[in-house]
Amino acid sequence: MKTLRETATEIVRRLQQAGFVAYWVGGCVRDQCLGKEPHDYDISTSAKPHEVEALFRRTIPVGRQFGVLLVVEQDAQFQVATFRAEADYTDGRHPARVSFADAQADARRRDFTVNGLFYDPVRDELFDWVGGEADLRARLLRTIGKPEERFAEDHLRLLRAVRFAAQLDFQIEPATFSAVRAHAEKILTVSAERIRDELLKLFRPPHAARGLDLLRDSGLMTHVIPELAATMDCEQSPDFHPEGSVYNHLRLMLSVLPPDAAPTLPWAVLMHDIAKPRTAGRDPASGSIHFYGHEKIGAEMAGAILRRLKFSNKETDEIVTCVLHHMQFKDVLQMRKATLRRLLLRPTFPLELELHRLDCLGSHGHLDHYDFLVAEAARLAEQPQLRPPLITGDDLIALGMKSGPAMGELLRELREKQLQDELTSREAALDWVKEKLKAGM
Repeated sequence: MKTLRETATEIVRRLQQAGFVAYWVGGCVRDQCLGKEPHDYDISTSAKPHEVEALFRRTIPVGRQFGVLLVVEQDAQFQVATFRAEADYTDGRHPARVSFADAQADARRRDFTVNGLFYDPVRDELFDWVGGEADLRARLLRTIGKPEERFAEDHLRLLRAVRFAAQLDFQIEPATFSAVRAHAEKILTVSAERIRDELLKLFRPPHAARGLDLLRDSGLMTHVIPELAATMDCEQSPDFHPEGSVYNHLRLMLSVLPPDAAPTLPWAVLMHDIAKPRTAGRDPASGSIHFYGHEKIGAEMAGAILRRLKFSNKETDEIVTCVLHHMQFKDVLQMRKATLRRLLLRPTFPLELELHRLDCLGSHGHLDHYDFLVAEAARLAEQPQLRPPLITGDDLIALGMKSGPAMGELLRELREKQLQDELTSREAALDWVKEKLKAGM
């Protein structure tokens, strides 16, 4: 089976053999020049959409009116777009006029110089009409043409500038960054879904901490997640948080995200102390700083933020659960067996445990509770019989009990005894229930 690269080369070759100009373009060329293996390949060509459709058996017209098709080869999708020029942007996203053009005009309509490179994989030729090669060598992110014009065309480019700079570990060219700061509030004209998708990429390891700094320094943070901006001036007690402010704490946690972090983990980090600025107070006697109830208020705030950014219900529930319960981890050494096991059996426990590890590394650095929980989770894994309840509501109904609050309370008591190892078999649980029913509860 051909590799993605081989298939992308074959698509270009087929277009060229049919008499058209065709190149790889954008991120795949940029990544190749940086010595990285591209994850996908975009192709730009002089062929019109109907001419592309005639050459390839499987195509998907995702943006045919703009000359954009997906060509499906080897069960992979490759974007194939006709060279085009765009003009008259009026809404910060869509051009009023689109016309088919040549490769140079197509390059000039793109966002940043490093994304405006074209490459012919058949002849092994790089084409640079916008100065992208020099900016790649300088590790500099610069708009093609005047920054104000590029950002006016698509306001999401404001956030993409920050994301690319973090992701590529580039500096943003001063005039470009100045324009981002000057026009930051225009990001609010962009749909929540598009903002969310950029933020998901921004907060991935290993560049998540720098992404947070650039979001702050660009002025975009106060518009996309203003609740985070409030953490910058929120100090914490040095006894527990020698790193200082809540913002510093979040940044340190993001800097130690594992490479394979779950997509929701950076957001659990960002949200877990989101309510500290709102709940901050000082003890009159000692002067120590406290944040009573920040986990509960934080869970509410996190839910509101994630819904505003159009996260899925599943993602939102996972992150909110982490925020709500993250303070439990300080008490695990003193927990009753049943309470500890309920924590270990929560579906979100692996995510919560990783959040706790980062929480420690981003403050005092002690991992004794984490190590204890890892050992307890391993022990619990050897006791699969504890996962399903010994008795269900159907069993109680079969014994003559009616559904209602009393049944719920009895099931909770049964589960507590099971997790405490006071009832270890279904037979023992049934005998216990029968005695309770006989005694009239």
